[in-house]
Amino acid sequence: MTSIIRRYTEGTFSPNYKLTIGVDFCLKTIDWNENTKVNLQLWDIAGHERFGHMTRVYYKYAIAAIIMFDLSRPATFDSVIKWIDDVNQKVMLANEQPIPVLLLANKCDLGDISIDDTALNQFCTQQNFLGWFATSAKNDVNVDEAMHFLVENILKLTSENVLPQEHISLHQDKEYFEIVDYEKTAVNKMKDQCCG
Repeated sequence: MTSIIRRYTEGTFSPNYKLTIGVDFCLKTIDWNENTKVNLQLWDIAGHERFGHMTRVYYKYAIAAIIMFDLSRPATFDSVIKWIDDVNQKVMLANEQPIPVLLLANKCDLGDISIDDTALNQFCTQQNFLGWFATSAKNDVNVDEAMHFLVENILKLTSENVLPQEHISLHQDKEYFEIVDYEKTAVNKMKDQCCG
């Protein structure tokens, strides 16, 4: 996941990423439209079994998740169900539904790998994923598209007022996900200047 997050937040790729021990995070600010800016905080949680006991702490304020598997290593797909179950057990929306989870099939740049779209679509439906994208952090394939799709779904949740209760009540500072309405901000600044 480190390679996808670095590609998305920094526009870089390195074949020599080190194993994430515990957690790492990155920030990304997105000008969603002319009136809206999104501040996104992405947490890279170690995907190795020996760190699995630490996930509850990092999931607590999550409003969405990405689970990634490596197309060149089929055994990584075997862990996908474990991770989706883990997420679904430890965090949910205010309406008690699962948070949106997107599945990424990384390393689609490797030419000798085929993906059974029908089987993966069916798997995502059965496991309640939002959907899936074949990605390549190395060649920057579908990384922005996948993240755009996920943020779009997060924005829908904010408009439906179903973010996780803990996120709403404990993080009024909106450090984890923030939508800034430029239009309202500009009007409030003008009021402060003329009427203060």
